[in-house]
Amino acid sequence: MLWITLGHTVIVTGFYVIMAGKPETDGPPGAIAIGRALQALGRKVTYVTDSYTAPVLQQWAGEADVVEFPISGIEESKRHAAQLLQDLQPALLISIERCGRSRNDTYLNMRARDITPQTARLDYLFDGGIPSVGIGDGGNEIGMGNLVDVIPSVDSLPDDPAISRVDRLVIASVSNWGGYGLVAALSQICGRNILPVADDEAQMVQGMIDAGAVDGTTGDAVPTVDNFSMDENSELLARLHSVVSTG
Repeated sequence: MLWITLGHTVIVTGFYVIMAGKPETDGPPGAIAIGRALQALGRKVTYVTDSYTAPVLQQWAGEADVVEFPISGIEESKRHAAQLLQDLQPALLISIERCGRSRNDTYLNMRARDITPQTARLDYLFDGGIPSVGIGDGGNEIGMGNLVDVIPSVDSLPDDPAISRVDRLVIASVSNWGGYGLVAALSQICGRNILPVADDEAQMVQGMIDAGAVDGTTGDAVPTVDNFSMDENSELLARLHSVVSTG
């Protein structure tokens, strides 16, 4: 995992919630946690998302750029992805809770509803052979192509999962928690606790809600993530802090 800290890292996130017409609270907080950890290690970070999630990330991105990827057709998206990779020259791509295309080039949520018209095709960034990490919780995110033959056999997961593959796949109950787990692992590698503080995360989630995010499972603009409360989020972070502090 040491290679995750090398060079310029591009982090993609943002998942459209069709019932609310807004992005969800799962993904952006985890993206910021990873980005800040890498910045603390002296690495350059750029966030890439779409027009729905860009306002949610902007306030918390700090010195990192937030690049808005256009929502467009297949060929135009491929050209834009190629140009963006050429411009940024990333050493690593990380996706956290970002919808990936299915076998028929559509983007589906967990209820199998088509969100293609509201989804920028960020998974084309992952087709160029750059080292990559994918974090997800539902089977329809970038990276789940690693398990494309397994996911349909699980009753609670999509029959038509995402096909985009990554070098390292992280599966979590909540994608943000997978992001925190990745930062915990980085903390152990570098010998320095770079995990976020629970109170700061709760403040950020509320700030993202104020900027337009909603809970992805309910569509409500409340301080929950996948219907987990901030107290449950804080408990998870406390456990990770304990793991890091005890080595």
